[in-house]
This record gives sequence, structure tokens and C-alpha cells, in this order.
Amino acid sequence: MKIRVHVSLKPGVLDPQGRAIHHSLEGLGFAGVNDVRAGRLIELDVDETVSDAALDEMCRKLLANMVIENFRIEKVAA
Repeated sequence: MKIRVHVSLKPGVLDPQGRAIHHSLEGLGFAGVNDVRAGRLIELDVDETVSDAALDEMCRKLLANMVIENFRIEKVAA
């Protein structure tokens, strides 16, 4: 089973990477971009026996920093 974990910074947490992307977009002449928030995507290939609770625990213990990040788990159709 394919799993995608989307990790993003919580609202209010400074995002220097997003700010740099925003600045670069402006420098390239792209107008109308109000804000940029950068995150990351983690793809897992797991057995069908891996439970939702186990996936949640993986995210909370390793894949996301729960102090400053949120995560969303997406199951991808094969």
C-alpha cells in the first residue's frame, strides 16, 4: 500500500525556506503570490496489515516534529 505523508509547518511558525521561495518568485517577475509555505512529502510503501494507528504513531514519533509541524496521511490508490 502506498502512503503519502504531507508535513507542513504550523501556522505562526516562521518559514525561512518559504520566504526565500517567495522572494525568488518576486525576483523572477511573478506577481500576485502573497505567501509561500514550504513543506515536505514522504512516501511510504507499507504492507496492507499496517494500521492507521501505526501510521499515525510513525508520524508523531519520527516523521513530523509535533512541536512545530502538522501532518496529513494520504492513502494512494494502486
